[in-house]
Amino acid sequence: MPVIFVNYRSGDEEFTATLVERELSRRFGDEKVFRASKSISPGSKFPQEILTAVRSCGVLLAVIGPRWLEARSADGGPALEDPEDWIRREILEAFDTGAVVIPVLVGKTVRLKREELPAALRELADCQYRRLNHRNAESDLSRLAEDLGRIVPELGRQAEKDASRQAGPQKVINHRQPGGIGNVQGDFTGTFVSEPQGPVHTGSGHLYQAGAQHLAPQISGDGMQIGYVGDNHGTVNQERGGTGPSDSER
Repeated sequence: MPVIFVNYRSGDEEFTATLVERELSRRFGDEKVFRASKSISPGSKFPQEILTAVRSCGVLLAVIGPRWLEARSADGGPALEDPEDWIRREILEAFDTGAVVIPVLVGKTVRLKREELPAALRELADCQYRRLNHRNAESDLSRLAEDLGRIVPELGRQAEKDASRQAGPQKVINHRQPGGIGNVQGDFTGTFVSEPQGPVHTGSGHLYQAGAQHLAPQISGDGMQIGYVGDNHGTVNQERGGTGPSDSER
């Protein structure tokens, strides 16, 4: 059953109604969005299909353009005053069933005023609207879809599922090394060394390597001398000397 019902008047922003329906169908699924000219199959009973859809929906989007209020019925009076006008009937059915009704004002269409509407429809002027400008259609439609995802949890869950499916599975990198780190998954920062064969230094200072011919390089600092002896294969021996102060003198 549809969750979103797109209400619009022929001769006033049919193109926008189609744009809205197609984008929301893409995001939430074709079966979740009802638009009469798309959703009613040939041979189906129009009144029954319309009323069934609007009574089952959670949200009705009333697409309103600059000619929406000007429409006339067969007898020349305002169409919205005619009890048989389908735009009027769909909106009243949505109010009666407790659906959320959102006016979608197209372009520079001004916000509805209560005094412009028949008494039965004045509630529509109190409903918070959304605006759709064709210059900003992508962002305006995205905002509308996000609103609908919050209003109807079912739609929000569907959107999250689709986004997760489009993102695809997480990439896993398996790297094997003797005595090593195991499996590395996802992004990481820092220094990664696979099967090191020599000295490894990951800090920001200098690396001193003592070979057999240089067993005790002398590093002077703060009045003392320190000797390091090592071959980078195991033990590092430290010898301290010089005239620097001892711990007890500090």
